[in-house]
Amino acid sequence: MLPSWMSAADVAAPDDRQGNVGIFSFLKKKPEAAAAPPEPARPEAAARPSEAERERQREIARATAAKIDAIELAMTTDFFDDAEARWGNTRRAPAAAAAVFDEAGESELSSLLEQPDAAAAPAAAPVVEESAILYANGQGPLAEQMLQACLAELGRTERQPWWMLFDLYQAEGREQDFDSIAIDYASHFETSPPAYSNRLPADTPQQGFTGVAPAARLTGTLGSDAALRLQALLASSGSPVRIDLSGITQATIDGCAALLAALQGLRAARRAIVLAGADTLLAVLRPMLAIGERSSGEAPWLLLLELLQLLGREKDFEETAMDYCVTFEVSPPSFEVLPASNTTNAAPAGQAKAEQRFMLPAVVDGDIGPLLAAIDSYAAMDPAAPVVLDCTKLVRIGFGAATSLHAALRRLANEERHVELRELNHLVAALLRLLNYGDCARLYAHKY
Repeated sequence: MLPSWMSAADVAAPDDRQGNVGIFSFLKKKPEAAAAPPEPARPEAAARPSEAERERQREIARATAAKIDAIELAMTTDFFDDAEARWGNTRRAPAAAAAVFDEAGESELSSLLEQPDAAAAPAAAPVVEESAILYANGQGPLAEQMLQACLAELGRTERQPWWMLFDLYQAEGREQDFDSIAIDYASHFETSPPAYSNRLPADTPQQGFTGVAPAARLTGTLGSDAALRLQALLASSGSPVRIDLSGITQATIDGCAALLAALQGLRAARRAIVLAGADTLLAVLRPMLAIGERSSGEAPWLLLLELLQLLGREKDFEETAMDYCVTFEVSPPSFEVLPASNTTNAAPAGQAKAEQRFMLPAVVDGDIGPLLAAIDSYAAMDPAAPVVLDCTKLVRIGFGAATSLHAALRRLANEERHVELRELNHLVAALLRLLNYGDCARLYAHKY
């Protein structure tokens, strides 16, 4: 019996799919067919694409991914949370916005997005567990070798090794290696390629980003009333600051201006920012803007640029900046490379009362007694609230430290406290599953 998340088409031979061509199937090598147009004979060695051809394929995949962002990202939430897709109008939007599909492409995309989420049943193969242990013990190169070697077999049906490699490359700042396997992943699973984002390096001091993070959750219409909540956030102390944007359904010019001022103020104060559900707000803003139309005002444009800046999406930023320049006849703003620790994109909170979270540091290893004491103090603040550990900044947890943390969380669970670990990277998530964290906490890994 197949797992619930796998359809028969996922395991069928290509000849058995009866023409069910996926959206990214054009990236794959086409088999020779009698009906195909005649091509000059090529030597066998030419069957393997050159690096230039692979780069061209990457560009095609990225361009296609931009077209489906407004649909796919609006539907992408936490593992157990579903967001309602919101559709924009058909006006010409900025270059970074989603383009309108033709009827055939739209139909194909819909069938693809309706498939169950494969992440609901992660792989439990020995190579996954061994790689997670190696990485936890600081042996990243060995973990990488094992994961790379298993892609040809386990990686044919399981996405978990790919996700672990993606997280390893992001933790080590290896964008080129990330992009190199992203195109192979997108072609193989017929999905949009994952985007690289600057995560904290694995050698970040353990003291950073520890404690209760100041938070604000914006819902409904982003209007002028958001200014008061955001001013309170600016007046708070602590870093990073968490802003949940996943509940925003529409925005006004005044609301955009208020959020823009708050984000710029936090950035000027050099406070790290965690943007939860940022893609939801991007999908709200983009249909509001049309090249050459100034009726929306500058604030939504500038807010869109600020979000793209904070998310590190340089290509989208530059394209949108040129559209803004054409619309308002001003010089385009410049993209600024921010420190990797300055901002992070995270999934939205699953529950409103879990808005206040305890932020774990980048590296948890060695003696974690002070960290466990801080978690206990956080849990005691509200005995009725869930204990939510935010792992957005967590890059690595040592094996011994993971064992100690497990014992502490089990004590909380025995007191009938609901414990969650959110935004885990897939290397850490595999380790915690191996250590049976599921007996005391719910684990939520971030999604690709």
